Amino acid sequence: MLSYGSYIAGVEQPARQWVYTLRSSAMLRDFFGAVRLKRSLERGRIAPEEAGVEVVGRSAVADQEDMAVALRRAAAAVDEWAAVPAATRMRVVAEFHALVAEKHDALVELMIAEGHPRSLARWEAAGMLAATGPATRDFLSGQLEHRVRDGARELRVRRVADGVVCLNPPQNATVANALLGIWALAAGNALVVRAPRSAPLGVMYALRELVAPALERVGAPAAALSVLCCEAGATLRQWLASPLVDDIMYFGGSEQGIAFGAECVAAGKKPVLELAGNDVCVVWHDADLDLAAEALSEAFYGSGQICMVPNCAVVHPRVADELLAKLAARAAAIRPGPPEEPGALLSPVLRTDRFHEVLRQAEAAGAEIVCGGRRLDVDGRPDEVRGLFLEPTVIRVDGLKGARDLDAVRHETFFPLLPVVVPEEASDGELLAQVTDFVNSNEYGLRNSLWTGDEETAERFLSRLRNGGLVKVNDSHIGFLPVLPTHGGTGLTGGPGGEANYPLLRTSHLQGVSVARGVRPSEAVFGGPAAPGGPVEENEGVQV
Repeated sequence: MLSYGSYIAGVEQPARQWVYTLRSSAMLRDFFGAVRLKRSLERGRIAPEEAGVEVVGRSAVADQEDMAVALRRAAAAVDEWAAVPAATRMRVVAEFHALVAEKHDALVELMIAEGHPRSLARWEAAGMLAATGPATRDFLSGQLEHRVRDGARELRVRRVADGVVCLNPPQNATVANALLGIWALAAGNALVVRAPRSAPLGVMYALRELVAPALERVGAPAAALSVLCCEAGATLRQWLASPLVDDIMYFGGSEQGIAFGAECVAAGKKPVLELAGNDVCVVWHDADLDLAAEALSEAFYGSGQICMVPNCAVVHPRVADELLAKLAARAAAIRPGPPEEPGALLSPVLRTDRFHEVLRQAEAAGAEIVCGGRRLDVDGRPDEVRGLFLEPTVIRVDGLKGARDLDAVRHETFFPLLPVVVPEEASDGELLAQVTDFVNSNEYGLRNSLWTGDEETAERFLSRLRNGGLVKVNDSHIGFLPVLPTHGGTGLTGGPGGEANYPLLRTSHLQGVSVARGVRPSEAVFGGPAAPGGPVEENEGVQV
């Protein structure tokens, strides 16, 4: 059984209370029995050595005084760590990348134990590798500093660490999102992470076994990293109130997140918001419909409880019927099961009442249920009473006008529910403009994608598209790629100032520097024009 105490500035603290993590499959087999076991362990009625194989591990519970110590130690570490050359700090990411590759299988198995279907746990691990690989590191290292020579001056534009960054990962993808903090460390910040009490073990493992050793390998101060399992509300209030905190990386729903971002600004903190997504995938009449249907079926992975899956499709009316038939066939093949099973792609859904409300609203407005709509048990059988899963569901919505009156289209639903909007017939030029306007008018802005066989259509779409932090053409909607961001976006996804989220850049700020030799100040102020030719570029970026 894994056991992690609170990790504060490189030191594991004695535990006064523990949170135990049971295998998700045990919860599926016998929910009430598993809950009784968990509570008995946490209340000391059963000794840890008597827990059995269904208990994966435990994490110490921290309090506000523990967090206060972590923040003080982090603030003390910033000056030392931020002064380390950028090339050395970027080596932390390379070491982390190597550790993820080395411990890949153990990391995947732990995410499975916490409830991630095996295929999706492997996808998440692949994302960690893509986001920290050589191409991504090279690209981001080039953003850290730029130098030019202007006569007697060397001019620099560089990124400087913000200071203490606190990270609050979501409950549905704790590990992958907590590990975005590696880039905040590479920027020169100190990092304090809250491991959610509902799912702390994966975060504790990832930070302790992947990030802490990477820092140690490059000689970073131990106090640059702390990770504590603690209650959300009290911790966020403590971060807002602390003068030691500079940035807060917050993951959650849009309504709460936008309000929290405003509180951050009022308290003098920089909010880095990762909120809901409501991604649109456009399928044009000349698309490869088999591949498009395959990409659209990603909407059902994890039961739609992944922020970056397609949430709405807009399909050219000429191919809508054919595309819907292909999509329904693919949806029928996506099934539930214990997360250990290689073929399982659905996760349990707790708020099935809201799913049926959204579905009824769509039907009342004239939408057609193409497939799905039922509750399922773990074996994929319909069970409207005890089913913990939802059948992958496709609805057809005719017409762009009024489509966003439906909650299924307007908002992220977090269900395995995909509305397919079929626009009214029009000329291709007019229709592409209408569809692009529809995508741009989305209140959210995480990812968007397009399927078309025509390069000119793709370029026209891209030239008009402003919404979103990532756009993909003829590609998996959720597949990870080097260099491109995994997170970030506009509107209700990233809040005011939201954009593609590179945490290295979001947790640092631009600073201009001039280093002069032999310059007379009065001539600099009152002298004539600059020398012909302008500044001469000296170098770009840092070498890693």
